[in-house]
Amino acid sequence: MTTLPSHAQIVVIGGGIIGCSTAYHLARDHKADVVLLEQGTLTSGSTWHAAGLVGQLRSSASITRVLKYSVDLYKGLEAETGLATGWKMTGCLRLATNQDRWKEFRRLATTAGSFGMDMHLISPEEVKQMWPLLNVDDLVGASWLPTDGQASPSDITQSLAKGARMHGAKIVENVRVTGFEMHDGRILKVKTTLGDIACEKVVNCAGQWARQVGAMAGINVPLQPVKHQYIITEKLDGLSTDAPTIRDPDRLTYFKEEVGGLVMGGYEPNPQPWTTGDVPDEWAFRLFDDDFDHFEQHMVQAIERIPALEKAGVKQMINGPESFTPDGNFILGVAPECKNMFVGAGFNAFGIASGGGAGWVLAQWVVDGEAPLDLWVVDIRRFAGMHRDRQWVLDRTLEAYGKHYTIGFPHEEYQSGRPRLVSPLYDRLKGHGAVFGSKLGWERPNWFAPAGTEGRDVYSMGRQNWFDAVGQEHHHVREAVGIFDQSSFAKYEMSGPDAATVLDLICANDVTKPVGRLSYTQLLNTRGGIEADLTVARIAEDKFYIVTGTGFRTHDFGWIADHIPSDAKVSFTDVTEEWGTLSLMGPRARNVLSQVTKADVSNGAFPFAQVRDIEIAGSPVRALRITYVGELGWELHVPIAAIGEVFDVLMAAGAAHGIKPIGYRALESLRLEKGYRAWGSDITPNDTPLEAGLGFAVKMKSDANFIGRSALAAVAGQPLKKRMVGFTAGADVVLLGRETILRNGEPVGYLTSGGYGYTLGKAIGYGYVRHADGVSDDYLTEATYELVVAMDRVPAQVHLGPMFDPSMARIKA
Repeated sequence: MTTLPSHAQIVVIGGGIIGCSTAYHLARDHKADVVLLEQGTLTSGSTWHAAGLVGQLRSSASITRVLKYSVDLYKGLEAETGLATGWKMTGCLRLATNQDRWKEFRRLATTAGSFGMDMHLISPEEVKQMWPLLNVDDLVGASWLPTDGQASPSDITQSLAKGARMHGAKIVENVRVTGFEMHDGRILKVKTTLGDIACEKVVNCAGQWARQVGAMAGINVPLQPVKHQYIITEKLDGLSTDAPTIRDPDRLTYFKEEVGGLVMGGYEPNPQPWTTGDVPDEWAFRLFDDDFDHFEQHMVQAIERIPALEKAGVKQMINGPESFTPDGNFILGVAPECKNMFVGAGFNAFGIASGGGAGWVLAQWVVDGEAPLDLWVVDIRRFAGMHRDRQWVLDRTLEAYGKHYTIGFPHEEYQSGRPRLVSPLYDRLKGHGAVFGSKLGWERPNWFAPAGTEGRDVYSMGRQNWFDAVGQEHHHVREAVGIFDQSSFAKYEMSGPDAATVLDLICANDVTKPVGRLSYTQLLNTRGGIEADLTVARIAEDKFYIVTGTGFRTHDFGWIADHIPSDAKVSFTDVTEEWGTLSLMGPRARNVLSQVTKADVSNGAFPFAQVRDIEIAGSPVRALRITYVGELGWELHVPIAAIGEVFDVLMAAGAAHGIKPIGYRALESLRLEKGYRAWGSDITPNDTPLEAGLGFAVKMKSDANFIGRSALAAVAGQPLKKRMVGFTAGADVVLLGRETILRNGEPVGYLTSGGYGYTLGKAIGYGYVRHADGVSDDYLTEATYELVVAMDRVPAQVHLGPMFDPSMARIKA
């Protein structure tokens, strides 16, 4: 089309693979009235110069499913549209040259099995048979994923565009978006060089321009263009046209066959960014000048791997910008700042692998208003205000780029842009030996180095250097009292005459209890899946205090805000920076708290799941009687300016009781023993409270309506086809999550989280056991279990309830 319609239901901005895939799925699956706008011609941004490798396995089951969908789509797209996609299922070899990498591959192969994929571990000799030109002298082995492959980025995109047109979508090229007409946080019209187009929803798939397109609507898309180079060689004698793609991560390089030659590129530790300003509008089919000096590091490694490359001619070097993100994951979803702009961008050089599936889920998201799968790891609402800082985004993105092929050690922390956000206790905790990690910019103590030991993480694929120190912290909370700085918690307040009614609709549990009561609740989607997991304290008849996890600040605030009825008389605000949080936990917590406040903190006066306003050191404190470690304790929410003084008073009063500051890794171990669920791993939008063992926190016995109720009611009384249960294994087993669960030797699920229980002296994992005919208690207990850990089968014991109950253990003792 050369003219612009005056109106469309949905406007997609960007004619690369993501935009065309989204338009295709909107038109094919949803019969939507779609107009796609491209400022140049289709594929002219970064799609046309993509390398075209298509891998599928990721650490997230949902993202792996998205990538598997891409492969299935590319296989059949030519038959539908008549346009070839260049798809070749060549398989992919990943090479390992050291034992840490080999252990990583063994864990990845286990993950692949958990997700229903076929990954094999093979010897150097087998690699040589499959790829005779490779030098395999330094290999420990390789992983082989036969269903991976390669495709032609431009051909796929053109085929998707034709498919979109076949299903009724309109595509307008050579039209640039210049702004938006907006009202009350919504886009009414898209302004372009060909005029305005009214619409109901906008999908920003503008690639490296997505940041500035978003800025026109006041939204932040934190991506950074980075120069990515690869070469295309002349023909190589002895190279098969169906040779597997190669990823050689220890040499930071990749290879794929192309017309008898090789495409070779890599991910260097010293990447070159493009601009932190606006990307020029006039950049269609453009590249940067060749930079062989920078690329030489890849050439040296590639020639050592494939000696024939030394004498191969280079037909072309491609040096083009690709959009990368601060955490290496792409960006999907509805923007928190604009209710009807969705984003699909920042694909970190695997947009071709992701394109088919990303368009599929994004189209569904646009139509339904909620994600069809657990897409948290790519959700735009994982970001926060700090991601508007372009220099910070640049620094962190370059670090993420440099880690693209490095070994993925468990618990590894990013280092750039730190410290960004610190609580007023930062220096005090550092004085106690705190070793900090970072979560959404906040510096948080992961563990405390004992005197005389080095306060830093030493990464490995097995037990890490902090294991014993964290064990000491764990036991201290079980035996005495610990204090956690959890000031990074996200905190909101909702007030107004309709506050109780609104929260009753949004929350699965009853939060309309009397003033002074505290409720643990999930927020559900229309499928009954868990979108958030938080606490709601009623602090006045018309005022509620809501606390959720650090990383979920933007997401959970957005979910609540999006579901407040337009006519509701409420005020909803984020008060995170106003309150610091000290969690006082352990059997001696009451002894300490009673010494610093005149308030009665006895169990009779201050029972569990209550909130009270008390005073400590002359400061008002909002005290919540709740625990995430399974011990007696309180969350003490303190005005941020007073938290230092309150901490000092607690430490002084607690000295006689052995009080110590405790880190987040001990907290994780403590919560695993008690069986508390973690959102984003154990509970996700794919899981219902009934499946997760959280039915006690759902008000199904009341008449109250709430989001997700109908979905839960539809399966009430039916056997659950999956249930979350716990497992323990030997003390020497390292569980991280995604290990396969075997019941009587047959796979029935995988772990969602794993760690170590120091009180039990065992490895602990949680995961969903699946069975089409229902998962009853008898089904669970009348069986033997094993876990597949890095391809080894280890015996495991199943647990239907908490593995350790401190109160019962002490009563028995």
